[in-house]
Amino acid sequence: MELSGKRIIVTGAARGMGAATVRAYVKAGAHVISMDVNDDAGIKAAAEATAIGPGKAEYLHVDVADKDSVTASFKAAVETLGGLDALAHPAAIQRMASASDVTVEDWDLMFAVNVRGTMLTNQAAHQYMTESGGGSIINFGSISGLRPEPSASAYSAAKGAVHSWTRTAAGAWGKDAIRVNAILPAIQTPMAAEAIARATPEQNEAAYWRNREPIALGQAYGDPDDDLGPVMVFFASDASRFITGQLIPVDGGQTSIR
Repeated sequence: MELSGKRIIVTGAARGMGAATVRAYVKAGAHVISMDVNDDAGIKAAAEATAIGPGKAEYLHVDVADKDSVTASFKAAVETLGGLDALAHPAAIQRMASASDVTVEDWDLMFAVNVRGTMLTNQAAHQYMTESGGGSIINFGSISGLRPEPSASAYSAAKGAVHSWTRTAAGAWGKDAIRVNAILPAIQTPMAAEAIARATPEQNEAAYWRNREPIALGQAYGDPDDDLGPVMVFFASDASRFITGQLIPVDGGQTSIR
């Protein structure tokens, strides 16, 4: 699980699971290029990770839904890194709406960022990892892509598409020594906290019984540094060299113990 000398890109790195992933990789000795659309927070998160060491993180802007932005940012990142060994891709957005009420605008935005963004970043990573002799792509799926989500229909559909893409890319790129897996996290993040703050007491109680009570290990979301970080290090390291095409719940049992 040593990452010394590894060259890694992390998207969605300004906060939450992306920022925790950057910290984990830097602690393991990697050289990381962190990317986000939120430049101020992204620069701060990269600097804070570098201060921890022994690796380092540098920040670049990217809009994962825009092909030109992804192409330019990945090119600049690989020029700085001198190659690419791993991509962690937590970048995503969420919008709440039922199947009856979801708008075309929200549907298209969800698929642009969460699905097209996965495709574009993965394709860019594949190009540079092929030149480097292989590597690891770590996408982010969700339990929402495995079950009905009455209040998040577009998000659920988008994450289901991410799961399918992950398996397809893993099958296509294994010949290039590139493995592609997806993490399905139940991790405490600012986005989760904001959702709780917006919800009514009745909505939060329903969310507890749907999302937290099934978590066998404590009925609470995991910690991004302690519970997610080590898993991200494992999948970026050579220790996971024979694992590909998998959907990996990091959720305390939420997905399977129901």
